[in-house]
Amino acid sequence: MSSTLKTELNTMDEKGGMTMPVTLPVLMKTMNVSNGPDLQVFYPRVVKMQNRALEHLINTSIVAKTQELINLQVNQSPSTVVEMLGTYEVKNNQRDVLSLAFSNYTYYYQAAHGMTYIKSLTFDLKQGKLLQLKDLFKSDSDYINRISSLIKVQIAERDIPLLEEFTTIQPNQDFYIADKTLVIYFQLYELTPYVFGFPMFPLSVYDLQDIIIEDGPLGRLSQNN
Repeated sequence: MSSTLKTELNTMDEKGGMTMPVTLPVLMKTMNVSNGPDLQVFYPRVVKMQNRALEHLINTSIVAKTQELINLQVNQSPSTVVEMLGTYEVKNNQRDVLSLAFSNYTYYYQAAHGMTYIKSLTFDLKQGKLLQLKDLFKSDSDYINRISSLIKVQIAERDIPLLEEFTTIQPNQDFYIADKTLVIYFQLYELTPYVFGFPMFPLSVYDLQDIIIEDGPLGRLSQNN
């Protein structure tokens, strides 16, 4: 039995042959915690997975990441929190790859503007694990320099204003996966001025084809079947 919520639809094609198994998306419902209309945080909960241990891993990781963002906001300023809104987006939910992005916007009393942080979680449902960036690439690949070089090209092409010269990503750099794209991103003030917003660098899986793990998340998403 598969470790994910999937159904193999052995339907017949027009020539009477068997089609490929179809992996159904993971089912989720939206939860929220609130303390009045101006303090609300929404987050997903995965439900009805056949692998209950994997479901537990995903949901505990989601709760921990959501709480991490709340703590980051509350602890970074001594001022009173006036407004907090936490939301999430499903970036990928296909081919046994689940990638989620979480944002938390908080406004403090008499602050010039609010502050937003984004964090993400990506799971390989086939292997049943939470992924780090390094898990997407072959062990002997220099993925850090490859990705950094591609980002430098985008910085130049997009004429992105920098607070200081960009040199390299970190081994644990923030990322999420969206279809056939690996998105590397940075926090506000980390790379660019606040007015620029979040610096995000979409990288096609085909530009990384030679260093990704073929049967890993990016390898599966790069397939055209």
